[in-house]
Amino acid sequence: MSAERKPGMKSEAELEQALCQLLNEIPDPNRGAAEAAEAYQERLVKPPGSLGVLEQIAVKLAGITGKLHNAVNHTRIVVLCADNGVVAEGVSIAPQRVTAAQAVNMTRGITGMSSLAREFGCEVQVVDVGIKEPYECPDILNRRIAGESGNILKEAAMTRGEALQAILTGMQLAGQAAEDGVDLLGVGEMGIGNTTTSAAVLAALTGASVLQVTGRGGGLSDQGYLHKQAVIRKALALHHPDGRDALQVLAALGGFDLAAMCGLFLGAALHRLPVVMDGFVSAVAALLAYRMHAGVRYVLFPSHQSDEAGFRIAAQALSLEPWLLLHMRLGEGSGCPLAFQLIRAACAVMNGMESFEGARIDDAYLSEIRKKRKG
Repeated sequence: MSAERKPGMKSEAELEQALCQLLNEIPDPNRGAAEAAEAYQERLVKPPGSLGVLEQIAVKLAGITGKLHNAVNHTRIVVLCADNGVVAEGVSIAPQRVTAAQAVNMTRGITGMSSLAREFGCEVQVVDVGIKEPYECPDILNRRIAGESGNILKEAAMTRGEALQAILTGMQLAGQAAEDGVDLLGVGEMGIGNTTTSAAVLAALTGASVLQVTGRGGGLSDQGYLHKQAVIRKALALHHPDGRDALQVLAALGGFDLAAMCGLFLGAALHRLPVVMDGFVSAVAALLAYRMHAGVRYVLFPSHQSDEAGFRIAAQALSLEPWLLLHMRLGEGSGCPLAFQLIRAACAVMNGMESFEGARIDDAYLSEIRKKRKG
């Protein structure tokens, strides 16, 4: 990893000032619209609360967009791709060249996530923020910060300036999505070694033990799993991260993929854009963003409960309950196209169901239930 500034790159102070200014512009949720949506749900021809999470989704969407009735027509999954220097320590069964290969394959629609996206009509945007191996693919958006992050067992993952640049890159991608008329955003990743960096970041942010946050990634053996834990413990001991400073934790232990994903979540909050979190790495990025600005949680939707160790800790720190239990741990953003359909379902209920009055049903029989719900 090089700490040298690229030609034309802003100084660390300028980048930090730019980020602080954008964070200060993140709006509060529209509580009036959310309350109106909640009241509207009570009038629909069903027992109050009987559609559970679908009702909660509709109310939250109203708070984000300020509109009672919403539609999901244009979806986009943004996949941030980068290599992680810690791979040199043997923490992954996959060779580093897989990052570049799978990034290209995502543009061809032949990975797990992109196959699901194609089936459901979701747009996929693949972004290079730090792929090491060369590739030829004009469909990958080049936003490279550096060739790969530093090996966290020997040095910081990146400089503070690089972390800021990656975050701002993610925020710009969210802004572009808003300009393009995207209704709903999903956040995915591709980066061999990123479950190691994410586990280290999560341990630093939450104080959870290395054992609690570390999984087997792509399928490590028992010996490999123990080695991965040892690498993370040594990295934590080397860097002494301050869990109260999310940016410092990210720069010391994270990756360019994680940093740009964090920025994407922050940018979604800035532009009032609903955004879906995928699995473990995505959840850690969302937690980083939340620690930088609590407003992120108002636009954030979960998807599935990842089988990767540490996911529950990240989700609990965000106070989010995953919707789907499918024993998935692929990453890439694979949970996003599935969650998009649930959000579409919530919109369909809000837009298509009739009220008791319209359905010509006297709802007086529900008065006791409504009193209990309000009490």
